[in-house]
Amino acid sequence: MSEEDKKEQLEEKELPSEKKPNAKRLSKRDVVKAFWRWTFFSHANYNYERLQATGVIHALSPIFKKLYGDDEAEMKAALLRHMQFFNTEPHFGGSILGVTIAMEEQKANGAPITDETINGLKTGLMGPLAGIGDTLWQGTLIPILLSFTISFAAKGNILMGPVLFAVLHLAIIWSIGYLAWMQGYNLGKEGIAKILQGSLLPTVMTYAQTLGPIVIGALSATFVKISTPAKLHLGKTVMKVQTGILDKLVLGLLPMAVTLLTYYLLRKKFKPTTVLLILVGIGVVGGLFWII
Repeated sequence: MSEEDKKEQLEEKELPSEKKPNAKRLSKRDVVKAFWRWTFFSHANYNYERLQATGVIHALSPIFKKLYGDDEAEMKAALLRHMQFFNTEPHFGGSILGVTIAMEEQKANGAPITDETINGLKTGLMGPLAGIGDTLWQGTLIPILLSFTISFAAKGNILMGPVLFAVLHLAIIWSIGYLAWMQGYNLGKEGIAKILQGSLLPTVMTYAQTLGPIVIGALSATFVKISTPAKLHLGKTVMKVQTGILDKLVLGLLPMAVTLLTYYLLRKKFKPTTVLLILVGIGVVGGLFWII
């Protein structure tokens, strides 16, 4: 090999993967197409086993075809990689899939990105972004829009009532969703090399994976409602088990116990429907015997 050939080969190795002559590149149209597929189909096959995973596959399948369409093994691996459990607020959380697309693009061009890195980022960020998105939509945006459209609806004005509410709501969430999606892709596309070379990615994943369980724990404490009406008769004194014992030991002990039981059963590979039946059975038996 001549010196010139060696020099050209060295320069090619030093080029970022997406700038190499044979690099696989995604166009803005590809990324935008994936966004609209996610927007309309994120919950199309929502299920208790994988939640939004099939929506992710549907949204990203054009991306996979362009990146891995000529390699059946890589295509299959990409589909299996993203059939893992995924659930987030679809608009703010869409930024996760924007970053995911950028990582897949880099992976297809030879970057040392593992399946665990991609899925770790997805699962680490889906909880915090879901908490932010759900709070903003359900606790802020919808009440504000209803505050001035519901009065028109009460007067029978369909145009300024439900129609205006729907138009404003969709315009706002689609605009924010699009910006979050594209920002996620651009951030991943521009920063992935630096992230991989430094300690930023492990740091981000650590914080995200820590924040995720905190959010889930807070949601469990807020929405899992269970108590016991049982009483203890101690001579002439009657003590309520819930307020007199359990709440003084650990506030929310029973909701935490049910949450941990559910988590344990799912970790033991119980089907979600089986877990639901077990919880229903516990509720029925507990209610019949005045335990819960």
